[in-house]
Amino acid sequence: MRQTLLIELLTEELPPKALKHLSEVFTKEIFYRLLGQKLVTVEDSDCTSFATPRRLALTITNVRSEQSDRVIERKGPAVTAGLNSEGRPSQALEGFMRSAGVTFEQLLRNHDGKVEYFVAHIEKKGQPLNGFLADIVTQALKSLPAPKLMRWGNSDHQFVRPVHNLIMLHGYDVVPGEVLGLQSSRFTQGHRFLHSGSVEIESADNYRKAMLNANVVANYYIRKETIQRQLESCAVKLNATYNPSNDLLEEVTSLVEWPAVYVGEFEKEYLEIPQECLILTMQQNQKYFPLLDGNGKLLNKFLIVSNMQVDNPSQIICGNQRVVRPRLADARFFFNQDRKQTLESRIAKMGNMIYHNQLGTQLQRIERITTLSGAIAHLLHADKSVAELAARLAKADLTTDMVGEFPELQGIMGRYYALHDGENEVVADAIEAHYHPRFSGDTLPQGAVACAVALADKLDTLVGIYGIGLVPTGDKDPFGLRRHTLGILRILIETPLALPLDTLLQLSRDCYNNTVKLSGNVVDAVHGFMLDRLNGYLRERNFSPDEIEAVLCQNPTRIDLVIPRLEAVCCFRNLPEAAALTAANKRIQNILKKTIQADSVIHADRFQEDAERRLYEVLQQIEPQVKAGMKRQDYTATLTLLASARIAVDEFFDRVMVMAEDPAIRANRLALLKQLGTLMNQVADISRLTG
Repeated sequence: MRQTLLIELLTEELPPKALKHLSEVFTKEIFYRLLGQKLVTVEDSDCTSFATPRRLALTITNVRSEQSDRVIERKGPAVTAGLNSEGRPSQALEGFMRSAGVTFEQLLRNHDGKVEYFVAHIEKKGQPLNGFLADIVTQALKSLPAPKLMRWGNSDHQFVRPVHNLIMLHGYDVVPGEVLGLQSSRFTQGHRFLHSGSVEIESADNYRKAMLNANVVANYYIRKETIQRQLESCAVKLNATYNPSNDLLEEVTSLVEWPAVYVGEFEKEYLEIPQECLILTMQQNQKYFPLLDGNGKLLNKFLIVSNMQVDNPSQIICGNQRVVRPRLADARFFFNQDRKQTLESRIAKMGNMIYHNQLGTQLQRIERITTLSGAIAHLLHADKSVAELAARLAKADLTTDMVGEFPELQGIMGRYYALHDGENEVVADAIEAHYHPRFSGDTLPQGAVACAVALADKLDTLVGIYGIGLVPTGDKDPFGLRRHTLGILRILIETPLALPLDTLLQLSRDCYNNTVKLSGNVVDAVHGFMLDRLNGYLRERNFSPDEIEAVLCQNPTRIDLVIPRLEAVCCFRNLPEAAALTAANKRIQNILKKTIQADSVIHADRFQEDAERRLYEVLQQIEPQVKAGMKRQDYTATLTLLASARIAVDEFFDRVMVMAEDPAIRANRLALLKQLGTLMNQVADISRLTG
């Protein structure tokens, strides 16, 4: 018989940030263990996860009440080892027959292509679901990603939170079994405050409806959609928008079972504080959704996601308003206290803050970043002194009370404090922007000064940490070197900035002087590391692997020119001449690799074939045009121009023997091929293209 299976664990409040993942893994583990026991099929069974602060549950449709009878095939010894010289079973075969419970007459023979061996077919009667389910649930719970487990009561059972009740229903029937010391039943609890008494689940298919009647929205995703809909409705009524944080939305979804959204407010005087501080305070400490007006300015109202839907929510609203005021007051206190000291006066404190025990203090790091920012600003023809000032002040807000309370505000508070100190906006903006981009898709620093400081900050980290041997491995990257690398690449590419990467890395290396012992090849090593990251970045922009390889194999240093080169390669490969020229280029590379060529000068008087003369004339004609195209960075036109040489190239390879017996003629033809290969690979190594 096939019925829906329901499993529910009633617990104490589960960790909200882990709830969704715990639920998904729990459902997956149960399903695949049932699949292994032939109690479900992928085609016929559907899984539904349920997760609330106090329960993990799931339903799976079309679960068998017992396994089908099965025939298990067991492989025995080889025929040569299973029979003795008289053709009778050997000791090895007799042992196999005893363990399989078969006679010699029941054995079959099979051949795997190498050897013939005995096979036993063993009929195994299907076992009922209740013989497996408790053990399946127990093993699934042990597989959950819960690093911290707890014990409760006098038992030795462990789980992420104490478990109080267990439901295991197959259709209308309770599946008997014990998990974590609890016997299965059909009873559970409803909402902690809005429902009293136990809830009887009549059948597994009735679970969702029964929980709704007990004031519990058990389905996580339905609950999330309900909260989101209520948030949007309240915001529209107030002619406002709420700050859309998906992390916060998922967290509050994991904190409530019967959601209701209410509007709270605070005194307008708190709006004098930078709104980033208020937003972070409300979101991080209180799990509220701040409201913004049409211009993105914070209102003195916020949205509360409550676990109780009541007719008169005044007590809930007043209680939340009373709780948030001290938080806002703390933020105001921090803000006012911090402004009593200038950022400049705080720099000396950085000498007591260790950045890394091998790389010195934060003050030493600031000095390196300041020097490097000035050098980069000079390359960008920006005001060097302004960039150095911004870099000098960039980390000073790390010593403030506000950033100490909310590290996420570093840079943001530095900007506010810089403006309060009377610094110009370029300096203040650079202080905030030098952390950007902080994550994938984040905004980039704007302006030469901000870019100079942002690049200096990331380069110093990358060269320093990599240089002392702390290279990222696997998924371990504690210093965020991959993130810093991607930030540098995005600034160079998307701004774009005409800065040679090798020059930037060497400037950063030079800032360490001899105060820190970095690996001798750190510049080349970091350059290679960054090109590896660039490969991934370019794939995300839908360039093909062979196109990327054609450009990156030349170890480019002008990162801002990589995408224009790739776009030119894309256009080139669509030309009808592309395939022939790519094949010719591969042939040229192979020939030149196998020869030692001392003379690269072409002597026109040594030509013996018309085909080599015509190729030489074509190269003489297009070479200045190729150089001009490269100079003006018109890569598409350059590669298109090379396509015009296709006929001469084909004719050369059809009619000319490159490896002539005469050494002078052979050297002359190799020199001609070298010039052709150099011209063809100005933009990219097109021999790397496939297809």
